[in-house]
Amino acid sequence: MMNLQFSRKIGRTAAVLGIVFAGGLAVPVARADGLAGSWGGGGQLVFPSGEKERARCRASFRQKGGNSYTMSAVCATASARVQQTAEVTRVTSTVYRGEFFNQEHGISGSIRITVRGDRLNASLSGGGGSAVFSLSR
Repeated sequence: MMNLQFSRKIGRTAAVLGIVFAGGLAVPVARADGLAGSWGGGGQLVFPSGEKERARCRASFRQKGGNSYTMSAVCATASARVQQTAEVTRVTSTVYRGEFFNQEHGISGSIRITVRGDRLNASLSGGGGSAVFSLSR
């Protein structure tokens, strides 16, 4: 019984981590290199049930071409660790939008990122959950 409950918790955590990743604070001007590079920080997941959990993430962005970037991220909570990828496109000088995917759990959704200086704020939603994170270089 305990293993079944733990498995469900990990599945829920993965589902929400797969849909979330960074979010919310406003900070000054974007750096010349924008989104590219490594970022780390934390935030909060909201499960479909309304339950909330803190998480830490590490993400790396590479310019794919023009205004497009690929992301690889690892996020962890007290109960799980998951990896996800994303593709985003710059829509203004500081805002990026796109789709994320968690292959391990087959979860995808939308991601919105704002970069200002050395701060990256992201919000994700999908799989019935959401998340917001604040990362820095």
